[in-house]
Amino acid sequence: MSQHPPLPTVPSVDLQRYLGTWYEIDRLPMRHEPEDATDVSAFYSLNDDGSVRVQNRCLHKGELEEAIGQATPIDASNSRLQVSFLPEGLRWIPFTKGDYWVMQLDAGYSTAMVGSPDRHYLWLLARQPGMDETTRQHYIAYARQQGFEVDKLIHTPHTGHRTA
Repeated sequence: MSQHPPLPTVPSVDLQRYLGTWYEIDRLPMRHEPEDATDVSAFYSLNDDGSVRVQNRCLHKGELEEAIGQATPIDASNSRLQVSFLPEGLRWIPFTKGDYWVMQLDAGYSTAMVGSPDRHYLWLLARQPGMDETTRQHYIAYARQQGFEVDKLIHTPHTGHRTA
């Protein structure tokens, strides 16, 4: 049983507007991404079957790293998705998908906060590799209200090297 109330998500996401490049501003630590990674970006595009192709990139020790995955909406709102980064032929295996829930999204689709209902994963994303501190703190405060351990957030450096 979860110690947290259900994680609220935005009422709906227009996937066509959500597609494209997002830059990671902050994240909670996770084993899939080195803590010292820089210039983290994600490029989302639509697959023929309606799922979303996820192309994550970062620089780690000067080398470009990339992971390709697939996100599938779990309901008609498109605000709750499940993502797998397993090779395509293995994505059917149960319990290999992560939750990608859009908690906040500004009207211009330029800033998003995404998390998992267990509060283990959290990303603050923007269409630009930087964000003004007032906006950033607003989103972080919201994540804190939702029960995320924001004191563990990693602020992602963007050095000007393009990964997108």
